[in-house]
Amino acid sequence: MDALRDAMSQAAAGLDLSCFAYLCMPDKTGGEAGLISNYPSAWTTHYLQSHYERFDPVIIQAIGHPEPFEWGLGVGSLASCKSQELFEEAARFGIRYGFTIPIHNDRGPVAAVTFAADERRPQFERTISEHARVLQLMAMYFHAHARGKIGSNRPIAHVSLSPREAECLNWAAQGKSAWEIGIILGISRHTVATYLENVKSKLGVRTVVQAVAHVTASGLI
Repeated sequence: MDALRDAMSQAAAGLDLSCFAYLCMPDKTGGEAGLISNYPSAWTTHYLQSHYERFDPVIIQAIGHPEPFEWGLGVGSLASCKSQELFEEAARFGIRYGFTIPIHNDRGPVAAVTFAADERRPQFERTISEHARVLQLMAMYFHAHARGKIGSNRPIAHVSLSPREAECLNWAAQGKSAWEIGIILGISRHTVATYLENVKSKLGVRTVVQAVAHVTASGLI
């Protein structure tokens, strides 16, 4: 994921686009959104923890319409009162204006790639106007590589595990403790334990060992 972020950052910078965000939308089973971005980490952490993807007007627009669009304070049809509140909050982190490319497949909307700026500068608008189709291709290729890293939830015997749940279980299968998994993933031991509890609940088992055995039998670990 770090390599993907760095590659897109460099490609975007070559077109004078400083910020980008790739959001893999949660599925209908209530999974988590996945994000690869070079936005300020304080904003992305706050965004995900607050589940802003559920009512972000940019994401709502991307879900409903497959064509790319511009957005920002006072721009287009997204400039409602509710939208303006979120835009103003994002602006405090230097995200004021953007160009979003929805990614849909035969099942509907699955992701969105956004290129953003701290101001609506002529150079940004010129880049969007002149290279819109190129940016669409960049978004599609990026999605093709990223979906394997943070893509849709993993189905196991009609049960859907989120990417993070599957990741924690995979490390548990390798004998790692919740503390060790937390160190590896950069999250707290308590958070790891919560993910593993969710796995056990979804699979209908009582222990992590049983959960590992279940998914091993499915050939996923």
